[in-house]
Amino acid sequence: MDGRSTMLGLLARSLAGGDATAPLAVRLCRACVEILAADGGALTLSSTTPERLTVSTSDGVSARFEDLQEVLGEGPGQVAYSEGRTVIEVIDGVDSARFPVFSELAEHVTGPVTLFAIPMRPAGQTIGVLTLYRARGQLAHGIEDAQFLADAVGAALLGDPASVNALSFPTWPERARVHQATGIVIAQLQVAPEDALALLRATAFARSQTLDQVADDVVSGDLNFARRDDRSDGIVSHETPGNEET
Repeated sequence: MDGRSTMLGLLARSLAGGDATAPLAVRLCRACVEILAADGGALTLSSTTPERLTVSTSDGVSARFEDLQEVLGEGPGQVAYSEGRTVIEVIDGVDSARFPVFSELAEHVTGPVTLFAIPMRPAGQTIGVLTLYRARGQLAHGIEDAQFLADAVGAALLGDPASVNALSFPTWPERARVHQATGIVIAQLQVAPEDALALLRATAFARSQTLDQVADDVVSGDLNFARRDDRSDGIVSHETPGNEET
């Protein structure tokens, strides 16, 4: 049996043995982790656009890696998406020339680890990235087989209404809040959309928060970029009236 048939057989077996009630993206992510013998993984759609959406993570470590890439705007998943090729990043305490900030922070999450970012390109166009990590060693199958598996998973996601809707029209509350917060910052500072999003990312990094958490603060009014609190670390925040001494 050739590599493609093997991968399809393993995928079918994993899906058949999984929780049929779980969303398809969750089952596909778990299958990829199992088939490739990774320690964890994530499926992300449109990795380099404002609509970037992580549809499934297998564990907290993978979720943290995706948060870091979203906040920093750098990482193997970003390059895998933009260049349509597999990116392997070894994080072992040595300064990374490609992703210096991401690599430093990622090592604090789990220690030495190897990340494998594989583009999902079922129809020739990259729609997202399968990102896997292993603390030791390589994946259970070669990169060519892993690429075929990622493409097959991408094709499955394109046929899943929930994933297609999330990719084309980000209606999930988390994505809606990021868009809304970006619009608020544009109105507050009269800046371009890409600058507003960059400012949200920088604030998330400075606060050690996710982009969604910062967006929540902007939408609620707890964070207002039109005001500057000089007692903070340079991040603009809202001061609740009535706390001043008389």
